[in-house]
Amino acid sequence: MPFDVFMGQLSATNSTLDFFVDFEKVSKNTNKISIKLNQLNYLIGKENINQAIRSLYKENPDCFSVLNILIAVRNNREIIAPNGDIVFLNTYFSDEDKIIEFINETGIAEILKNKDIKNLVDYVFGIEVGLDTNARKNRGGKNMEKLVASIFKKNNIPFKSEIKSDTFPELLSLGKDIKRFDFVVTTNHKTYLIEVNYYNGGGSKLNETARAYTDIAPKINQYDDFEFVWITDGHGWHSAKNKLNEAFNTIPKLYNLKSITSFIAILKQELI
Repeated sequence: MPFDVFMGQLSATNSTLDFFVDFEKVSKNTNKISIKLNQLNYLIGKENINQAIRSLYKENPDCFSVLNILIAVRNNREIIAPNGDIVFLNTYFSDEDKIIEFINETGIAEILKNKDIKNLVDYVFGIEVGLDTNARKNRGGKNMEKLVASIFKKNNIPFKSEIKSDTFPELLSLGKDIKRFDFVVTTNHKTYLIEVNYYNGGGSKLNETARAYTDIAPKINQYDDFEFVWITDGHGWHSAKNKLNEAFNTIPKLYNLKSITSFIAILKQELI
């Protein structure tokens, strides 16, 4: 198949309905701090929010340790304080005066007093959904792995997932560095070591990946009983077309989601 045909086959998306939000992770993150959030619910509707903060701090100062998530910040980070100093965000959470400053300066105080938030557990659940969208980039690759696995299963191709290279000590050319292959398929003729990925957007990562696989393929393919296979897709490759072209000319078994049918046909023949 000519390279321009391969490029023309690249798909615009590999997103399925479960791609957009990992609700299991969202629920887990929210549940971990739900007790503290329920305690902070005491502040909702209080007209004198500063006095309410002092009362709650006397009862349970630890509940304020989760204030960062109320402004959609998951981890500690540096900020510029009103006096111009650079401080860490969590320095506001262990002193009642600093807590009052944080809640007022961030605008949370008015939201609580006006009851714009009815329940902080539900509110944080929504924040976690929003923050989880940042993980979509990583899910693209995982989604590709799921898709390829489903293609193997649909075609009754036996495979193993996440197999380390030291499983095959005969591959001396790989050296001492341990590599993890996404899939391994063994037929009556040879063992295929398979890498899978998907790129929606561009970036240096694509060039690095193409370069790495161009390097590793000949090291594996020199053994008659093994062959390296790369299954990749996504419009991101249009920004790294030259490097992909080099890989295409070096790796005999390089497929996308459309041309993978050719690989499946080979596997079926070799499994007879």
